[in-house]
Amino acid sequence: MPIDPWSVFLSNFGGLPKPYTAFVTLLDIAIYAVLSLNVSRARGKHKVAAPATEGPEAFNRVFRVQQNTLEQLMLHLPLLWIAAFAMDDPFAASFGAVWAFSRILYARGYYQKPKRRTKGFIIGMVVNMILFAGALAGTVAAF
Repeated sequence: MPIDPWSVFLSNFGGLPKPYTAFVTLLDIAIYAVLSLNVSRARGKHKVAAPATEGPEAFNRVFRVQQNTLEQLMLHLPLLWIAAFAMDDPFAASFGAVWAFSRILYARGYYQKPKRRTKGFIIGMVVNMILFAGALAGTVAAF
């Protein structure tokens, strides 16, 4: 049986069960990728060679934004997907999009001044609490 690499476009292409949540997940990863690129740029600008993670305050802020986003992703992504299956795809994706916005707000604020990160951080944590509540409620209701 010959293998046809183009058959992927003919058989159920785009048949993802949770397309909105998948899109928001890609958005979250794209934001994280940009924040990682910002760390690379900051390393060059401030002459902080890898594997060092300390440097001038401006570098430390850029690095902390990237690290905090990674830490938050570990909480956010499972909650996002459990909520998508336990509740609803648009429910999870809507809150996931707000979370993505909160990380941009967090980064912009932190880059300017560390105290300006609070609003973005709080929005992201509230979103994750809502996703947790939705995921828990939907999971418990399934029993």
